[in-house]
Amino acid sequence: MPSTPVLLCFEDEQESAARIAQAAGHHLIRIDRHRFPDGEIKLRLPPSLPDHVVILRTLNDPNEKLVELLLAAKTARDLGARHLTLVAPYLGYMRQDVAFEPGEAISQRIVGRFLAGMFDAVITVDPHLHRVTTLQQAVPVANAVALSAAPLLSDLIATHCAQALLLGPDEESKQWVAQAATRHGFDHAVCHKVRRGDRAVEIALPDIPVAGRQVVLLDDVVSTGHTLAQATRQLLAAGATSVDVAVTHALFVADAWSMILNAGVREVWSSDCVKHASNAISMSGPLGEALTRIDAMTTTR
Repeated sequence: MPSTPVLLCFEDEQESAARIAQAAGHHLIRIDRHRFPDGEIKLRLPPSLPDHVVILRTLNDPNEKLVELLLAAKTARDLGARHLTLVAPYLGYMRQDVAFEPGEAISQRIVGRFLAGMFDAVITVDPHLHRVTTLQQAVPVANAVALSAAPLLSDLIATHCAQALLLGPDEESKQWVAQAATRHGFDHAVCHKVRRGDRAVEIALPDIPVAGRQVVLLDDVVSTGHTLAQATRQLLAAGATSVDVAVTHALFVADAWSMILNAGVREVWSSDCVKHASNAISMSGPLGEALTRIDAMTTTR
């Protein structure tokens, strides 16, 4: 077993894990996974592990993956890991940060504490945080690192649409839109959204001229795609020359991908935090740098 930190991954994320491991200088090892006929899973890790171990698991489709993390993290401790870092490029269960109705489970708080009970550090990208100001409030670990894909998405947009107008589909996207716009001096604004349900939204465009403009809708996550589709139709009707989409997390559930394209979206650019055909930028460099910083902190203790 190498003395350098080990990055453990699952087969479905081995490609992205290899890029991150190379950027961080970690040794990559795949966790073997077996599914029993009744649906239970069995994991096999290396027979021994070094002091510092990293587990990569992006938490889209999170329900089974959280069980995998429970099994993997507890086993890694038994096999010698003294410092465990979770790299979750997409961190699920962050949207429910308050009980909107009596009796609702506050999943952000519950899942955040669950992860904090297993890991010493958590690294993620553009977590869906709105009523808390830091990742550490949601996941109370010693090192809670929230990176952003906005700078790299901004660089990509600049190569395609030098005079782009960046629009957020709702007020919650303002933080990402502002960060991306500042990097290259893009004009920017946000739409107003009223949500009537998971798949029912109403969009009001901002009070700025869009006719003749190349518009890029930018957000942290695309799930059902209804918000982006409705905004796209309104922008094209208002005279926008084109509408593209830039997003950190390309979840695209059900028919979301085809729906936004049918609405008139020209191009979709996403990060590789969630594997998808639209992936156009890689977060392996920033994730590797964050791991290197955590390595340095743990080594000097």
